[in-house]
Amino acid sequence: MQQGSHIEVWSKCSRIIENIIGAQMFERWFKPLKPLSLKDSTLTIEVPSDFYRKYIEEVYLNVLKKSLQRVIGQDARLIYRTSPVKVQPPMTFPAQDSSVPENKAISVNTYPAGAAPGPFVFPGLRRVQVNPRLNPVYCFNNLVKGECNRMGITAGESISSAPGDTPFNPLFLFGGPGLGKTHLAQAIGISIKEKYPDLVVLYVTGNEFKTQYMDAVNVRNKLTDFLAFYMKIDVLIVDDIQDLIGPGSQGAFFNIFNHLHENGKQLIFTSDRSPADLRNFEERLLSRLKWGLSVELQKPSYSTRLEMLKARSFREGVTVKKDVLEYLASRIKSNFRELEGALISLIAHATLIHKEITVELAEKITGKIVGEEKNDLTLDKVQKTVCDYFNITKEVLISKSRKRQIVQARQIAMYMSRNLMGCSLSTIGAEMGGKDHATVLHACMTVSDLMETDKSFKQYVTDIQSLLQTAGR
Repeated sequence: MQQGSHIEVWSKCSRIIENIIGAQMFERWFKPLKPLSLKDSTLTIEVPSDFYRKYIEEVYLNVLKKSLQRVIGQDARLIYRTSPVKVQPPMTFPAQDSSVPENKAISVNTYPAGAAPGPFVFPGLRRVQVNPRLNPVYCFNNLVKGECNRMGITAGESISSAPGDTPFNPLFLFGGPGLGKTHLAQAIGISIKEKYPDLVVLYVTGNEFKTQYMDAVNVRNKLTDFLAFYMKIDVLIVDDIQDLIGPGSQGAFFNIFNHLHENGKQLIFTSDRSPADLRNFEERLLSRLKWGLSVELQKPSYSTRLEMLKARSFREGVTVKKDVLEYLASRIKSNFRELEGALISLIAHATLIHKEITVELAEKITGKIVGEEKNDLTLDKVQKTVCDYFNITKEVLISKSRKRQIVQARQIAMYMSRNLMGCSLSTIGAEMGGKDHATVLHACMTVSDLMETDKSFKQYVTDIQSLLQTAGR
């Protein structure tokens, strides 16, 4: 990094920018900008209005990035601050981390329309432009790291440095809704595109893949094109892979998986459940999903929730008092999505009614969004409730007893821990006397099956579930 004040740095950047875009456009869009400070590798500049900021971001972002990196270094960062209007405080925005990634065109072997593949029909070549379908907002810099996702982020950063050449292939990210699976998966794809622009990256959902397959099988020779297209991808990200059900689509995906993996291409999957919990999947495909690294994203801790709120309010350019952020972080515990939604709703309400963002307003808004907060259930509460219902002790519950009533009680406890709390199979097994994940999975499936065929058993489950939901309030 070159030394110098913020004025000197901005002066050097300005000369570079003017040489690139010309004196007339520089006078119009960059002359009004003022450098405010330089801290480490972050330059803060003042813009006349939010309109200026948005226009510069849309049109001149790459020019800005190149000039800053040339003067400051590769770690250069830019922050905008809008001029204060009347008594309103200034708004501060970070510059975008990256523009929308683009892939190079790829050549796909295709058969002529109406021709049947045979010994005398030769495939042609067609150039295809692949939209990676990556959202630049879902980058690593906008991802808050905590104990809940640290392992996933670390694995993702390793993958982005050497896609297809790490032990983490495939990478399987799983967890409940709103825990950042999509964000992390796309962040890996964006980082790979930044480091390896020539690699072809594609993000697709499991349901979209299934729909594309069904469309392909209904058109003559289109299935060949479909398979040829996917086999050209260097980094394939499949979100919500649990939706990829159906023997046909799974068979096609199995072949694509094998081809990509054997050729050193990177595979990344997300799911709302672990590979062991996926149902209606072919065994051969399930075994491949377990080849690499499976990472469970957990619910964020209080400190992680607070850091996420700080980061998001900064991205929105709004200063929110610490006590308000602390209230939101303590009030909403389930996931990042709900937390983010509450913050955005709070900012919107305060803006529309021209009121200061306070704890009182936050209480009013979050009450309408998330309802009354419930105390989290614990594994101990689940086990105690089941024990009380069947009039047995915890020691008996987690023992190796094969008596029918004890086995059913144990299976219901595992089922409730999984369905009401979302605990991992390994966690439940450890708390139930050291059972393995296969035993827990079998117990959950057995409870589901018995509820459909045994009225008395279904009543047990219904009663215990009602007791747990009451205890959780």
